[in-house]
This record gives sequence, structure tokens and C-alpha cells, in this order.
Amino acid sequence: MFYKILSVLMLAAVMAGCHEAPEYKDDPYGNFDALAAIVGERYCFFEEKGIDWEKLCRQYRAEIKPDMNQLELFDICSRLLDELQDGHVNLSSRFNTSYYRKWWSDYPQDFNLRTLQQYYLDFDYMQTSGISYKMLTDEIGYMYYPSFSSGISSTSLDYILAILHESKGLIIDIRNNGGGLLTNIDTLVGRFIEENTAGGYIRHKTGPAPNAFSDPYPIEYEAADPVKRVKYLGKPILVLTNRSCYSAANNFVAVMKTLPNVRIVGARTGGGGGLPFSSELPNGWSVRFSSCPISDRDDRSTEAGINPSPGCEVHCKDADLAAGHDAILDFAITLLQTAE
Repeated sequence: MFYKILSVLMLAAVMAGCHEAPEYKDDPYGNFDALAAIVGERYCFFEEKGIDWEKLCRQYRAEIKPDMNQLELFDICSRLLDELQDGHVNLSSRFNTSYYRKWWSDYPQDFNLRTLQQYYLDFDYMQTSGISYKMLTDEIGYMYYPSFSSGISSTSLDYILAILHESKGLIIDIRNNGGGLLTNIDTLVGRFIEENTAGGYIRHKTGPAPNAFSDPYPIEYEAADPVKRVKYLGKPILVLTNRSCYSAANNFVAVMKTLPNVRIVGARTGGGGGLPFSSELPNGWSVRFSSCPISDRDDRSTEAGINPSPGCEVHCKDADLAAGHDAILDFAITLLQTAE
């Protein structure tokens, strides 16, 4: 999958270089105009989110003053970017990096790491490749993977699944997983599919118009060697999610949800269905934003998140978590215990 996405990005870069970019002065107006133009030409979710970018740019440009300092300019530019409501959007300078947090901060957390470690894992669990794992009962295997930035060694995954293989079902907990490397999705998904699978699609921008996109390119996931994947084929697998599952974690959920023996349990994910692109303003600030939209197997956008499986939406009250009760994990355990 990595090479397919890389080829899309390379093609996008070639397309971007086919016209001469205008030069902007390194002053408040020039830097603002450069930001407006770069994002205006390459951001991929204007139409999906109903955003009138030109109108917003006129509104915020009216606040620009020729003698304003860097902090004041950064504030205006950051507030403009916040209008995209996208956790993949950042403006970075030497003194600050902007970040839109409301994609998760306006929602319940539905998770407490201390509760998990103390009351369910008893501070006694194995850990490798960023994954904590344990047999919760004689019948239920459990894995907690908090970040796709942690590289998954194929050998480590062999050991994890071998140690958990006698369970009747598996829980993969990715709550609070904010994303990371797409290649780690391949490694994990490959253990749970019988044959190579097209798990979604990716497009790139072909021009400045909001709806100027290439044809969709399939994102294919390669099945692992039969000996490596046999342990959980057909067994029930539950993926636990909350609003803080984003980007690569969101993509992982979208793929896993398509498998017949998998159910998604918990809360709707936070989304992040766009592959980021980076550029630079005349003053050296860098801007990062979603440029290549990623859709699911049915070519539906994943930017706004992935819903739990029917009947599997569960939330955790903060008071219950503090008292040692994780409603999402309890629901998953019960679901596996009663599975036929």
C-alpha cells in the first residue's frame, strides 16, 4: 500500500509543478496571501465541508495590518486555518504550532489508561512493538495499541498472536490512537484477511478547483503468509474505539469494519481521512493540511469518522472510569463471552 500512496504523492507533486507559482512578499499581506493561495489550491475537503474559502480569506485578510508583528499575524492565520475544522492542519513557526483540537476536545474521552492498566491488566502485561497484550481470561485475548507511530515488527506480532492464539476471540483496543504510519496498518490487517484486499481508495488534487481530483486509486492490503494469519481467521475480533482515534487509526478502523468477523465497539472515531501535504510561506513558516482524500471500501469519505458497528455504540462515564469500570471494555468482554 505504501508504494501506491507514494506514487500518488509523486504524481501530485508533478502536477503541482506544472505551473509557475506566483511570488509573494515577505510581509504580513504577502504571507497571508501565500497561505490563502496554497491551501486554496490544494486542500481537499472544501466541498465536503461546505467551506467558502475565498469568503473566509477576505474576512480574515481585513484584519491584516502592514505593521503587525509576527505573533499577531500568526494568530490571524491560525484562526483562518481553524475554520477547516481539520486535525491534519498545522501552521508551524519557531515560536508556535497551530492545531485544531475541537475534533476530539468537544467529545467525551471514553477512556482512561490508568483504569485499563490497574483494573483490567493488573499492571501485569507483556509489551512489544508499542503493543501491550495479555489474556484477560482463559478465552479472551487483548491487545492495546496506542499509536500507529510505533513500528510493528512482524516477528513481534508473531509472538503476540501465538501467545494469544488459544482465545475464542480477540480485542484490539486502539482508543486514544491519534494515528501514525500507514505501513503499520498493512502489517496488522494482513494477519486478519484471507486474500489481498482493496480496503479503500485515495485521490490527489489535479488542479485548483475544489472538485478537481484524479480517479480513485485502490489501497490494497496484502494478506500475510497463511501460517501467520491462520490463528484468528473466523474468530470474533472486536476493535475498541473512541473519538481520539484519528488519521491512520481511522483508516485501520475503516478497513477492519469491512471484515465479516470484526465488529467496532465504542464511540465514533475522530476521522482524519486526508493524507497531509506540506508547503512553506515566504517568512519560513510551514503549513500542513489534508490534500489527498481517502475513502473506504465503498468509496465513502472517512474524514468525519467511522461509526461503531450496529448495536455496539458504548460510552464511558468519567465517574465510572475513576471507579475502575470501563463500559466499552466490559461490553466487549461480555460480547465475546456470549459469542457462539
